[in-house]
Amino acid sequence: MPSPGLTQVEAEARHRRGESNAAVSGGTASYARILRTQVFTFYNNILFVIGIALLVLGRYNDAFVSVGLGLVNAVLSSVQVIRAKRKLDQLQLLGRTRVAVLRDGTETAVYPEGVVRGDVLVIRPGDQIVVDGPVHGDPSSGDTVLEIDESLLTGEPDAVVKREGDDVLSGSFCVAGRGFQQARDVGEASYAQRVTAEARRPTVDKTPLQRRIEFVIRLVMVLVALMSAAILAQAALEGLTLLRIVQISAVLSGLVPYGLFFLIAVAYTVGATRIATQGALIQQTNAVESISNVDVLCTDKTGTLTSGRLTVTGVEVFGGHEVTDVERWLGSTARSAADANVTGAALAAALPGETWEVREEVAFTSSLRWSAVTTDEGVWVLGAAEALAPRLGGVDLGRLVAERTARGLRVIVFARALDPAAPLRTGDRPTLPELEPLAVVALADELRDDVTETVAGLLDAGVELKVLSGDDPRTVAVLAAQAGIDAGTPVSGHDLDALTDDELDAVVAGTTVFGRVSPEDKERVVESLRRQGRHVAMIGDGVNDARALKHAHVGVAMRSGSPVTRDVADIVLVDDSFAALLPARLEGRRIIDGIATSMYVFLARVGTQALVILTVTMLGLGFPYEPTQVGLTLLTVGVPTFFLTLWARPRPPDPNLLGSLARFVIPAAVITAACGAGVYTFIYTRVMKGLTNPDVPERVLEAFQRYTGLTVTDAGFTTASATIGAQTGLSTFVTLASFGLILFLEPRTRFFAAWTTPNPDRKPSLLVLALLVAFVGVLYTPLLSDYFGLTGPNRLLLIAVLPALVVWFVALTAAYRLRVLDRLLGLDAIPPRRRARSGGPAR
Repeated sequence: MPSPGLTQVEAEARHRRGESNAAVSGGTASYARILRTQVFTFYNNILFVIGIALLVLGRYNDAFVSVGLGLVNAVLSSVQVIRAKRKLDQLQLLGRTRVAVLRDGTETAVYPEGVVRGDVLVIRPGDQIVVDGPVHGDPSSGDTVLEIDESLLTGEPDAVVKREGDDVLSGSFCVAGRGFQQARDVGEASYAQRVTAEARRPTVDKTPLQRRIEFVIRLVMVLVALMSAAILAQAALEGLTLLRIVQISAVLSGLVPYGLFFLIAVAYTVGATRIATQGALIQQTNAVESISNVDVLCTDKTGTLTSGRLTVTGVEVFGGHEVTDVERWLGSTARSAADANVTGAALAAALPGETWEVREEVAFTSSLRWSAVTTDEGVWVLGAAEALAPRLGGVDLGRLVAERTARGLRVIVFARALDPAAPLRTGDRPTLPELEPLAVVALADELRDDVTETVAGLLDAGVELKVLSGDDPRTVAVLAAQAGIDAGTPVSGHDLDALTDDELDAVVAGTTVFGRVSPEDKERVVESLRRQGRHVAMIGDGVNDARALKHAHVGVAMRSGSPVTRDVADIVLVDDSFAALLPARLEGRRIIDGIATSMYVFLARVGTQALVILTVTMLGLGFPYEPTQVGLTLLTVGVPTFFLTLWARPRPPDPNLLGSLARFVIPAAVITAACGAGVYTFIYTRVMKGLTNPDVPERVLEAFQRYTGLTVTDAGFTTASATIGAQTGLSTFVTLASFGLILFLEPRTRFFAAWTTPNPDRKPSLLVLALLVAFVGVLYTPLLSDYFGLTGPNRLLLIAVLPALVVWFVALTAAYRLRVLDRLLGLDAIPPRRRARSGGPAR
């Protein structure tokens, strides 16, 4: 034994001094900071101040409606960020499997975080290395040689030989040999923990749709701020009361479409739930939408295109032996080896044979490149042709090996010792005896199920594929071609190191397959694609892929990959099949279409409300809204957009979304606001004139008394009654017109198909009918109409609203069919087909 290790007392003392392999802590925002930044935003603070003022003034309903939506959105955002924080805090490269350490000279099993600096760890095949430190040998067994798989760290597929004194990094695996390791770098100082800390850094990569929405909302905020300043200044000059100014502020603040953020979060959540049933777990909510924008997919080979398993494709027998005999010997040799590997597993699965009793064995290592077993039947050897060549008695296998290697196959030679009693060691060193070649065995990497179909589907969808692998570029190119990818001329990662960014961009643009690439090379390729304006997804399974995944627009990890890669990824493929990306892409397009449709409805409402406020205020007829009346947006915007998003179709994203929004929203807002202002003015003047007439019905006077809180003899009764009556008419008209806009966006028949082509889906039309019934119920239910600040139905309301709706429909239909806005702005050359698909007058 190299050392008895630490005593338990020493280990506990070092643990108390902070010298343990504890996981990195900190680095992410605290819960208090998350709540502070998500809840107390600039615009939420405005709403909160207005809400407090309304509460102080006793306007509880107004306060609830004004602040409620902003608060709900803040809570939802906080939940999403806290969920992401918890996932980041749980991020660990190392598994929870116990490791063996020497304590008081005895082997003891502890969790990785229980290892302390100075511990001696026992390393066996299959063990994960959990700390950094040198290899220690066992004097009783001679020179210690460990085969370490560092593919998850470096991307190199071949195991690396580690001898006594060589460093072994945490996050790698022992695949062969037995020995000990001194724990030198633990906790935050170890390689695994440094990678974890890097992966912890939260990154936000906004999607194209999110950036467009942000632009629109910032524009709306600027307009609202300017309008608010002008109207509040006018209100102050006219000597309005504090209550009125607060109410006006609440309404103006409500113009900011906070509901869009809420809607996006809900749409992403619904989409993530749907995609989960297809085998993809969404970890970053906006990945639901982002995946549909991907136009280039970078993927590793092993574990992504291939399953990591090998299949036997051919056995070429020599020396006049019977094929059945050689295949049985080969299968038995594979079954009898104690240290099994993927090659042995493939041979045992494909060939017949039995398990022999092994008297002596030499396990395969990348330094030897051969393995052997001694049995009663003889000495059997498997290895690379070049490793066995000196002992094959001059038999030249070069041509056979080269032919198979050129096809991307792995080739091994099966041989038998000429002397059945030949030793496999000289002292402590493995030694090859003189051999008789029996067969050349060709093995192929096994493509994953559905890879060919998935690749074809992605290519048909316009997604370019690039393969980034640590394997030989020629081998990778052959496998890529088998998967249906046009491999072209492969490029080695070594050739990328000296390239400038411009030179790299040119190479990346014209190359499909990259071999012998390092983690840094993968990251540079992803960054190059982003510089070229591509929307990049990266699939990987190893730690070496983590940085590239974080730099891609969409990081995708295999469930069977390393924990750090899974947790860094935006999407995890739970069945280890990237076939799930195709339905995920369709779902993303459905989300984009639904959110885009919702933006039409939201912005039409905002534009209408803003123009009505400006028009009515300029006419000197009083402010046209109460805060509680703004709550009707639940029916006109909230419920419709939720269901329209849920029912959306997976159409391609509209690259001219902002232009389409302008073409729909501007005519809708202008015409609706003009008709709404007309309704408001008509009712306001009629009420002002009618209340001076002694023949006004008693029930009308009672209604106005109930909603204004004043009696007929009170000063201001007439003005207050005129205002509340006009507001009811305006809210009724705008609500019904908003229902009509849904029919323009999703027309069931050609009667409403002025903006786009008819949609055979009946659900939007049934939704409009249900919303209409709900609004009529609000009008005829005193409790609800009181809550929303409405007077309820009356004759004056009908004679003002119904004709206005007819005028509105005719004017808006003409504006869309004749493309009035396009003609005014000189945009009449836009192709009709694009308008019909992405939003515009249908032909």
